[in-house]
Amino acid sequence: MALYAIGDLHLSLSVNKSMEVFGAAWENYVERIQEGLSVLRPDDTLVLDGDTSWGMTMGQAEADFRFLDAFPGRKLLVKGNHDYWWGTVSKMRRFFDEKGIRTLGFIHNNCAFYGDYALCGTRGWFFEEDAKPHNEKMLNREKLRLEASLKAAGGRPILCFLHYPPLYAGYECPDILRLLEQYKVETCCYGHLHGHAIRRRVEGVRNGTAFSLISADYLGFAPVKLCD
Repeated sequence: MALYAIGDLHLSLSVNKSMEVFGAAWENYVERIQEGLSVLRPDDTLVLDGDTSWGMTMGQAEADFRFLDAFPGRKLLVKGNHDYWWGTVSKMRRFFDEKGIRTLGFIHNNCAFYGDYALCGTRGWFFEEDAKPHNEKMLNREKLRLEASLKAAGGRPILCFLHYPPLYAGYECPDILRLLEQYKVETCCYGHLHGHAIRRRVEGVRNGTAFSLISADYLGFAPVKLCD
């Protein structure tokens, strides 16, 4: 039994939006993801940390979901900024039930459990959003979602998954960081950073939380093993 995580797969099996247009780092990325996920076994759990599919609707993303469902083990989806297919959890679960997709679930206003750990998370917030309207409203919404997830841990040790990095060279999101410190989050994994932006990542322990970038191109398209 093992817990794995990876973000930013950007699958596009039924829409014409391959990440290969971004250069050699993304060449044959679907085949590399397939090879990376081949480590999964039936009793494993994989957290998918946002930007899983380029599909604009659940229907357009169905081929990507089926691709993931074909691998053994449980997969838990966190929302990313490009997951335009994302709807209410009840509608998404109903879609999976209707399509016979059995191994995919969600971390959204809730938490999941793996052994003694609580797996918490939400999309989060990032400095690039400051230029968009209603930023305070959206930040407050993400804070509420994150705290709901952290509270659901019920005092267990917490592994948190945010799509947006809560800190970055020259930037941090104090409201998100305060919640991580308040709930004594042990590890915070994040994605979203690609290409040259990876150089500005922040990793290591800060205020008791270990931060780690898990975007797929950074990991070489193989999920990172967090624990047995």
